Amino acid sequence: MTIRNQQSKNHILADDHIGRLLLKLSLPATIGMLVQALYNVVDTIFVGQGVGTVAIASLTIVFPLQMIVMAVALMVGMGAASIISRALGAGEIARASKTLGNVLLIIAVLGIFVAIFANIFIDQILIVFGASSTVLPYARDYARIILSGSVLFSFAMATNAIIRAEGRATIAMTTMLISAVLNIILDTIFIFVLHWGIKGAAWATVIAQATTVVYLLIYFISGKSSLKVTRADFRPDKKLIYEMMAIGSSAFVRQVSGSFIAVIVNHSLKVYGGDLSIAVYGIVNRTLAFVLMPLLGIAQGIQPIVGYNYGARRFNKTRQALRLGVIWTSVISITGFVVLILFPAGAIGVFTKDRALIDMGTDAIRIVNLVLPMLGFQVIGATLFQSLGMARKALYLTLARQILVIPLILILPIFLKLNGIWWAHPIADTIFFFVTLGLYIPQVKALSRIPDLVIPPPVLDINLIGEPEPSQMI
Repeated sequence: MTIRNQQSKNHILADDHIGRLLLKLSLPATIGMLVQALYNVVDTIFVGQGVGTVAIASLTIVFPLQMIVMAVALMVGMGAASIISRALGAGEIARASKTLGNVLLIIAVLGIFVAIFANIFIDQILIVFGASSTVLPYARDYARIILSGSVLFSFAMATNAIIRAEGRATIAMTTMLISAVLNIILDTIFIFVLHWGIKGAAWATVIAQATTVVYLLIYFISGKSSLKVTRADFRPDKKLIYEMMAIGSSAFVRQVSGSFIAVIVNHSLKVYGGDLSIAVYGIVNRTLAFVLMPLLGIAQGIQPIVGYNYGARRFNKTRQALRLGVIWTSVISITGFVVLILFPAGAIGVFTKDRALIDMGTDAIRIVNLVLPMLGFQVIGATLFQSLGMARKALYLTLARQILVIPLILILPIFLKLNGIWWAHPIADTIFFFVTLGLYIPQVKALSRIPDLVIPPPVLDINLIGEPEPSQMI
């Protein structure tokens, strides 16, 4: 991509029609986020319908382990994306290519380590993560295959962030679409035609990711990418790796903390509700994903708009973008709330025909979703501070909810049994809503007190502005 083409592309952020601009930026991001959610949802639906309730519980047990692998891939990918976008903007192609080479090296080492570690200690890990003797065989079969292919998943996730850093959002979205569609097709064949059970779901995911990796390699090798990796670029650069890890550390903390909470929830559910309640937890999580992912897509669209206009001192446009973001996300979250409150059994029934699971899931999903209308504002609130470069406040907001929910999960079941685990989430979200509100309002008022700059705004690089990582559902 030439400098002239890059600058022309960046002029999109100077569009005064904030609504139109937000739609342009949010729609591809939303599609990509929904595709990401589709992965786990499709596996759960096919496993639930084709294998059974215990198999759903096994997916829920393995998921925190996948989140840890995802955390490392996100840390590497997000950190590298920041370095590469700045290097490309400065014309430092060699530095950008060196970063990609080091990313590929880290991902390869990570994949080999995870595959070996998983095959040696998988039973012990799954027991720590909450697997019962009934669930363990299913979880073991699924985890061994999934984790053996973790290098593929990590490569796809990390390089996807890098492709977005090049300004190729459509290609990044296409990679996710390819893997999701292929995963659905292979799930159907492996589970319902070949009767491979939960192993079939795992192989479908791994093969779909392998296809995505081939597509990505063709992209980088074909010359379409701005980055040209040579053999020397694979030599480890300690300073570069340190910078990469430091920038991506917030993404790592978010994901790992979410995994830690999932482990606590799994153990509590095993005590108060058994394997059936663990399956419910997995289904509720995946159902909420279809509400959460569009919100995160809008947040990804808002972030560059807010950051650009804030940097250009066009604070009126900054506030306008935030206002639209709150309205759009609130409409989606309220719509999701109404659907899930009115038709909880229908939502659960997509995943399973088990009557006991549907009954327990109906109660759980209604409780967990009580404060869903507040979720849209919470997402935009965190996005505001990320957009303004206030990384510490953004990280505090992300971790605040996790810090709130852990003691509630441990204490409430003493009095409310299983329902205490479900009630922990809306209570934590209610408190978190007011924490976000307390930080958000003063920041927006501060923007209102600063006069706009009257000269035309400079052309900034859209790729210098980060984007939020997928938050954890419950």
